[in-house]
Order: sequence, then structure tokens, then C-alpha cells
Amino acid sequence: MTEDFLDAHQRYWDDAERLYAANRWANADHLYGLSAECGLKGLTERLKGTNLARNEFLHIMEPKKPSNAWDIFETFRAGHHLGSKFAMPTLNPFTNWDVSQRYAHQSHFNPALVDPHREGAKMVSEFIKVADKEGLL
Repeated sequence: MTEDFLDAHQRYWDDAERLYAANRWANADHLYGLSAECGLKGLTERLKGTNLARNEFLHIMEPKKPSNAWDIFETFRAGHHLGSKFAMPTLNPFTNWDVSQRYAHQSHFNPALVDPHREGAKMVSEFIKVADKEGLL
């Protein structure tokens, strides 16, 4: 199957919001991270004008790698003529998110941990709306 990062972004976002509304913090948090990651990958592809290379298939935070989906998007955003439409916050809200947290006990998750990730994923969702409006999608 071919990757469709923007479809995956929307699917993860929708499910995360349902889980968040049901106070299912652990799974909502995991899906917010994946939603943001997929959205940024899809936007990066659009800004680059080409599919991502396999070495760019990194998670939103990849602590053992020099860059991650957030950093890669920031690099391409900064060099694109419409880059200012996708202003990123100075601090990545996913610095304490890791894909391996899907194995953590659910008692470790609460709104204080999840809310910044939710806001980060929401920001990516807004970027996608802007990209659509600007004809990038």
C-alpha cells in the first residue's frame, strides 16, 4: 500500500478526539502524536514537491536521531515561499512524546500531559487547512 500521510493524519486526529472526549488519555495521547507526525510528513511532501525518502519516515520525536518529523518540516517550511503561513512555535510540544509510550500503563497519562500534544496536533490540522486554501494539497 502507498502512504497517504494526510488521510492518516485525519484518521488519527478524529479517533484521538473521540478518545479524549471519553477520558481515554493514553490512547488519545498516542494518536495525537501520530496525527501530528503524519500531518507534518504530508505537508513536507507537498512543500518538497516529492515523496519522502525512507530516511525521512521518522516519528514526531525520534530522540536517537538528529532530526525528526517536526524538525524536517521546519526545514522545508523555512525555505518555502509560503512558509510563513505555517509558523511553528519555538518549542516543539512533542519533546516528551515517544511512540514507545504506547506500552506505558494508562495511569501515567492525564490531561496535563495530553493537552500540549492535543494542541500540537490541532496546530498541524490547522496547517493542513491553510495548505488546502493555498492550493498546496
